[in-house]
Amino acid sequence: MSPDRIETTGPGRCDPAPLTAKIIVSGGFGVGKTTMIGAVSEIDPLTTEEQLTVVSDGVDSLAGVEDKTTTTVALDFGRLTFDQQQMVLYLFGTPGQDRYWFTWDDLTYGAVGAVVLIDTRRLTDSFGPVGYFEQRGIPFVVAINEFADAPHRYTPAEVRHALDIPDDVPIVHCDARDARSAITVLLTLVDHALSRPHQPERPHQPIVQGASA
Repeated sequence: MSPDRIETTGPGRCDPAPLTAKIIVSGGFGVGKTTMIGAVSEIDPLTTEEQLTVVSDGVDSLAGVEDKTTTTVALDFGRLTFDQQQMVLYLFGTPGQDRYWFTWDDLTYGAVGAVVLIDTRRLTDSFGPVGYFEQRGIPFVVAINEFADAPHRYTPAEVRHALDIPDDVPIVHCDARDARSAITVLLTLVDHALSRPHQPERPHQPIVQGASA
C-alpha cells in the first residue's frame, strides 16, 4: 500500500463495514510512540502521560532525551481510517519503562502486528521490544525514528546487524512527527502482517527486565 492512494473519511458515505485491525506502537523510553500516534490519529488521541519527577531519578535514564518531561504510564490510543482500502487501524501505544511492562500482554492481545520505534542514540533500549514480539510470534516492523541530534545516521542494514533482526522483518526510516511518514510505516506493517501465514500466538514468556527502558 502507498500513502499516495489514501482517501480520508468524508461525510455522506455509505460503505460496507471496513476491516479493523489492532496495531501496537512500541519501543523503548522516549522513542516517539506518543508522537507517532498523535501525528496520524483522526480523533483526539487518548494519552496517559504524567510528569517526570525527582522520584524517577536513578530509575529512568534521560541520556539522549534530556528535554523529555513526561512519560506514558498506561497506554496511548488513536484511530486511523483508510476509505479506499476500507480499513480502520486502532493504534495502541505501550509505555516504555521496564516497570510498566506488566501491561504489555493485555495491550498486545489480539494485535495484528506492531511497530517497534527505535532511537539510534539509545539502541540497546530496543532489544527488549524486539525480543518481546519475536517471542510471541507477532509480526512487527522496525522504524528508525530520525532525531535531528543523532550523531550518526545508521542504515537499515546496520540496525539489522546490531539488533540481530531477521531478514524478513522490514526496517524503515521515519519521522514520527510527520503524518505521511508515520502512515508509510503503518502501511508497511499491514502489508508485512498480511503477507505472513497465520500463526497462533505463542505462549507468553517472562519479559527480560533491563533490556529496554
